[in-house]
Amino acid sequence: MRENFLPFSPPYIGEEEIEGVVDSLRSGWITTGPKTKRFEADFAAYLGAPAALAVNSCTAALHLGLICNGIGPGDEVITTPLTFAATVGVIEHAGATPVLVDIEPDTMNIDPAAVRAAVTDRTKAVICVHYGGHPCEMDDLQAICDEHDLLLVEDAAHAIPARYRGRLIGSGSNPVAFSFYATKNLTTAEGGMLTGAPEMIDEAIVAHLHGMNRDAWKRGTKSGSWRYDIAMPGFKYNMTDLQAALGLAQLAKLEHMLARRRAIVARYDQGLAPLDAFDLPVEREGCESAWHLYPLRLRDGALKLTRDEFIEELRARNIGTSVHFIAIHTFSYYRRKYGFVPNDFPIAHRESERVVTIPLHPGLSNEDVNDVIEAVADIVKKFRA
Repeated sequence: MRENFLPFSPPYIGEEEIEGVVDSLRSGWITTGPKTKRFEADFAAYLGAPAALAVNSCTAALHLGLICNGIGPGDEVITTPLTFAATVGVIEHAGATPVLVDIEPDTMNIDPAAVRAAVTDRTKAVICVHYGGHPCEMDDLQAICDEHDLLLVEDAAHAIPARYRGRLIGSGSNPVAFSFYATKNLTTAEGGMLTGAPEMIDEAIVAHLHGMNRDAWKRGTKSGSWRYDIAMPGFKYNMTDLQAALGLAQLAKLEHMLARRRAIVARYDQGLAPLDAFDLPVEREGCESAWHLYPLRLRDGALKLTRDEFIEELRARNIGTSVHFIAIHTFSYYRRKYGFVPNDFPIAHRESERVVTIPLHPGLSNEDVNDVIEAVADIVKKFRA
């Protein structure tokens, strides 16, 4: 057994990130400034996105993606129950009504057939979530949205850099929200990015910083002006140059980090599949996952212990884990407001109750990966039904 605890997903930070932050501190420009603008440009260029806006969280990006496309009170927005609370929370913040639908059993992404069945006259948007970094079935979802004149928003918190049919997620005109939280494939400690059509990004630029005119960040420079206009009651969603310095260094080594994630996934597949106790994550033809997560799903009746007990057994062996996710419709707020019960979305509920995400990040050594596999194998041997 390991002597030291193996964290689930610590940030992968090197000297390049440290030097970039120090350079920003020494420059005297630590809030939104030239590095933030460069990060936006470089990120858009990497994806081939029409335009990009750096913000302080993926939550902010999702919120802006809705409100800058006119989503508000009286509207319904279809999304998945198997996601983090922010995906559904921003629908409420916009004043709209979340409509949850079930998921696909293999990818755990939103089911296009369920989306189609849920469309009503009040439906104005769909938020799909690229679960674990695996792209949703975008052709099917886009066809439904085009047919019913709906906005398609992509929650890509897990999906940098994922590809669907050869195209990077975020390269199109849909609003796409990325997360750069500490555990993500690319981190700025906290932060996010909104990509999409230039006209939407222009509106989001104003909305994300108090409703000020678009170049308000320059007002402290020689070329800027102390005068500014307030075009709307906006938000405080801007990214800082300290964060952008991290992002620029992370973006430069993103492909290297993805390659390491893929190597770890291959080792997990090889070591865990023969145990015959779990459903392992998939990668469909035509999709390239960003491999943000490696979710194990305990097969019914395979082990003489619950999912929660499995997590505790791993913890006892110094292996950190997480759960992605506690299904949205089981939280008290949504149960009270919408009357949800667990079996309203049986697939999402089932997967939420049996999923465990094991360590997956580029800082894992081969020895770390072997320790995880050996710990899981030991539990299976001890608790085989």
